[in-house]
Amino acid sequence: MDNQQVNHGRRRFLTVATSAAGAVAGAGVATPFVLSFFPSERAKAAGAPVEVDISKIESGQMITAEWQGKPVWILNRTDQQQKELPGLDSQLADPKSEVEHQPAYCKNELRSIKPNLFVAIGICTHLGCSPTFRPDLAPADLGADWKGGFFCPCHGSKFDLAGRVYKSVPAPTNLVIPPYKYLNDNVILVGDDK
Repeated sequence: MDNQQVNHGRRRFLTVATSAAGAVAGAGVATPFVLSFFPSERAKAAGAPVEVDISKIESGQMITAEWQGKPVWILNRTDQQQKELPGLDSQLADPKSEVEHQPAYCKNELRSIKPNLFVAIGICTHLGCSPTFRPDLAPADLGADWKGGFFCPCHGSKFDLAGRVYKSVPAPTNLVIPPYKYLNDNVILVGDDK
């Protein structure tokens, strides 16, 4: 054997380069594996919970999110709107929400966890139409007692600002309240309440 001098600098470079290439390859293999733990867009549409930022919803304003392919309304009710809800009980078909269309924690007069924030699936319980948000008071087409709410123009069903159905309209039950919880003061998770 020849006693050739070993180039330690080159050996160190090759060791580092090979280690770096191995790390990059390992990350390339691990990335799809790690990403498989997160729900895909298809899974989210099929029912995975969705986070909704509620920090920018002003008083009296409503936003719409999507969960399971359905519109989910998040309404920030004003203090006045909250005060008027109990006075509507005599006009409603199910004012105490006896039909189980809401989680137990929303079976109250306001049908919500927090008094001001109302969360509901925006689909009429009659034929699956999407009612319109009508916060205006006493429009001629909705009657003098109207205090704001949701109106389904397809067949004339009316719901108050807690999603409770009025008497003598085609919709048989109150709007459905999905399971949800607050992750913090600014974010709710729709579709999971565990």
